[in-house]
Amino acid sequence: MQSVAELREACARLACSEEPFPFGPGTLVFSVGGKVYALSDITADPLTLSLKVRPTYGEELRTGHNAIVPGPHLNKRRWITATLDGSLPDALVEGLLEGSHALVVAGLTRAQRAALVL
Repeated sequence: MQSVAELREACARLACSEEPFPFGPGTLVFSVGGKVYALSDITADPLTLSLKVRPTYGEELRTGHNAIVPGPHLNKRRWITATLDGSLPDALVEGLLEGSHALVVAGLTRAQRAALVL
């Protein structure tokens, strides 16, 4: 996954995913239930993608992949930023997207989850 179109397609497959641009036209935000699960600087070359992760998994990912670093301007323990330069397998990136989406959904209130068509 190296293009904005591929990223948008992957996120569109996730239940109730939305694409607001609250930070301006250069930052694509993916949210569910009004909560952010992924951010991408679509002006960057190569493309970057910030995702929510469990803290211990984030440490493991940062240690095992040069293309994964702590999320800038985000909680460094709970967010990672992946550089989508082709060095990370697509399956890993898609799994990280799904995991970030699931973490955010799990953090929603029961009423918020009930309002979603998951």
